[in-house]
Amino acid sequence: MIEGSFGDNGELFFEIQLVGLSGEEFFVEALFDTGFTDGWLAINTQDLDALQWSLLAAQVEVMTARGNAFFNIYEGRVIIDETEVVVPVHVGDDIPDTIMGSLWLDVMELVANKPKGVLTLSIVEND
Repeated sequence: MIEGSFGDNGELFFEIQLVGLSGEEFFVEALFDTGFTDGWLAINTQDLDALQWSLLAAQVEVMTARGNAFFNIYEGRVIIDETEVVVPVHVGDDIPDTIMGSLWLDVMELVANKPKGVLTLSIVEND
């Protein structure tokens, strides 16, 4: 289980690790965005240089809150809840924050209780 924090405007933030091709790990604070329904993770193009991930697909069109946009999709390695996973990562120039998409909710449980200051994300074990 990882603990998150609430932003000033009610945003949900979690610290995750991005793993570069060399094995180097980078700690980042990621915004959990339930409106990002088409993906697992999105990062800015400038963050890709240090990671050196492999390109899976170029210029994939995605509907965003600002309209249609094009992203390159890379194979990314992420450590979350002490587990390393490989997920497709949307990479673009206009992504201001590292963003976690709602696909994480297919494999993780999100618990949010703002009045009590509780925000957790944990991997769901298959029964």
